[in-house]
Amino acid sequence: MTIKRAQAVATRVAIAAGGVVLRQGPGGPEVVLAGRVADGSWVFPKGTPDPGETIEETALREVREESGLDVRIARPLGTMAYWFLASGQRVHKRVHFFLMDAVGGDLARHDEEYDDVRWVSVVDARRMLSFASYREILDRALGRVDAS
Repeated sequence: MTIKRAQAVATRVAIAAGGVVLRQGPGGPEVVLAGRVADGSWVFPKGTPDPGETIEETALREVREESGLDVRIARPLGTMAYWFLASGQRVHKRVHFFLMDAVGGDLARHDEEYDDVRWVSVVDARRMLSFASYREILDRALGRVDAS
């Protein structure tokens, strides 16, 4: 009998930042979600820092690029962390999220990273968000709005 030894998998850390953009719609609070047709995923806009960029600058830029909206940071929401495999490496990703207000722009200006970007009710967002961690971030955002 031959016993195979497990190969060590390289690990790396990745950092990203993004935002939960909320507004008061006619039927209650609404939030911006970004979706991909290929895998049916719905998430909040986020992305990787450019060299020399702060986490806040990254969040503002990524939300502007991926949603088409001009936004401002209202307050931090903290981070979420998760693991995934990419190119044979285990990646530990930490995403810094901020509660944001739209101050201009247009969803039609979103970049090509997502196929669809839209305002949805909080009820629909809870159903559409692809991961429980994103629903937790939504709850944090709503709690911060209620606390103000």
